[in-house]
Amino acid sequence: MVRSLKYDPPMNVCRFIHETTSESLPGEVLHQAGRCLLDIVGTAVAARRTELSRIVHEFAVESFGGDGGILWQDGREVSPPGAALANAATVDALDIHDGHSLTKGHAGAAIIPAVFATLKCRSDVAVSGAELLTSIAIGYEIALRAGIELHATAADYHTSGAWNAVGCAAVAARRLKLSEAETRHALGIAEYHGPRSPMMRCIDHPTMLKDGSGWGAMCGVSAALLAQKGFTGGPAETVDFAAGKTNWSELGVRWELLSIYFKPHAVCRWAQPAVEAALQLKSQHAIEPAEITKIVVETFHEATRLAARAPATTEEAQYSLPFPVAAALCRGRVGPEELHGAALTDPAVLRLSKLIELRESEAMSRAFPGRRLARVSICVASGAVHQVDGAQPRWEADSPPSDDELLEKFRRLTSALPRERQRCLEGSLLNCDGLPDANVIARALA
Repeated sequence: MVRSLKYDPPMNVCRFIHETTSESLPGEVLHQAGRCLLDIVGTAVAARRTELSRIVHEFAVESFGGDGGILWQDGREVSPPGAALANAATVDALDIHDGHSLTKGHAGAAIIPAVFATLKCRSDVAVSGAELLTSIAIGYEIALRAGIELHATAADYHTSGAWNAVGCAAVAARRLKLSEAETRHALGIAEYHGPRSPMMRCIDHPTMLKDGSGWGAMCGVSAALLAQKGFTGGPAETVDFAAGKTNWSELGVRWELLSIYFKPHAVCRWAQPAVEAALQLKSQHAIEPAEITKIVVETFHEATRLAARAPATTEEAQYSLPFPVAAALCRGRVGPEELHGAALTDPAVLRLSKLIELRESEAMSRAFPGRRLARVSICVASGAVHQVDGAQPRWEADSPPSDDELLEKFRRLTSALPRERQRCLEGSLLNCDGLPDANVIARALA
């Protein structure tokens, strides 16, 4: 029988971080942690081919000397904060990883790299696969709840790094076996220095800055290492000052990890309702791209800001709505291949992208962020108008992908690996909960 875990902040959040075991986790939570692990690793492998990843890997080697942290799909060792930065920034480089609606952002992009970056921080005991999944579940819970609190109290709309740093500090504190006081200082340091970056700036002007998860992971791991040495930083306002709030009082009882969504397409979640609608219309009416004369997309305000029509970089393509909708209509999907290189200059895609009119719907804006909606109308040369109303992204928390669908996505994202390496990585991930030493996965990733 599963034992309920119920802790009230601020003091007992530390007990949740340090005393939770795989045996005390509900089976569905442990299973979801494994699904997130598979999805993040698949994203990282595909994203390793981006220019962003190449740059940040070289930067980590040059600027974060030391050992203990392994760079994924690289093998070189750097310090744990350096590994957390490079690997999390790599995941963030390809917008196809999991997310969470209420925080309008992403926990796993930082949490899972932080967990791996700290695997070797203590050499006295091997980290089992079950412990790896437990740490992932803990990191998601702390990060997401900190994110909910931060969004409720901060006036600015910040990147995920602002709050996933707190979750990274939690998993690093667990691995380092910090005391309760040290753990609270680690959370405070991570929250204070977490990159509260202005998210909409990157929406309006897409660059390699992305969602701040690389800096969040680096900050969180660094915070725990500093706290271990006596550096003070408490309190963390999103944790310590939230005592008695339902968000924290339900810690270990209601799991935010089970509210995660997954992404079928490699673009911002805000564009995906329109992409789904376009694919639906293409399939239902056998629409040929050359027949299209106009496309109207009505959606929520934030999505209308994804306005790039002729992206010059993969970052601009991922933070666009017109371009991926056009790519979906021309190519039938929006994967990594549709977002870089020659795909960015495909004349058929660019023609459709420029035909798309974006309109804000007040009703859809009010429904955001709980629901992300779009209405898409496609006019064709015959004069017919085809429309889908109320389209939502696929693979939401209430309609998640099956394990087989996530595995198929993983295989697609890792298809560039030699088949034997892909098989080895897949096998270690699927059997993670039974591994006596999680470094098997780390070695396969390296």
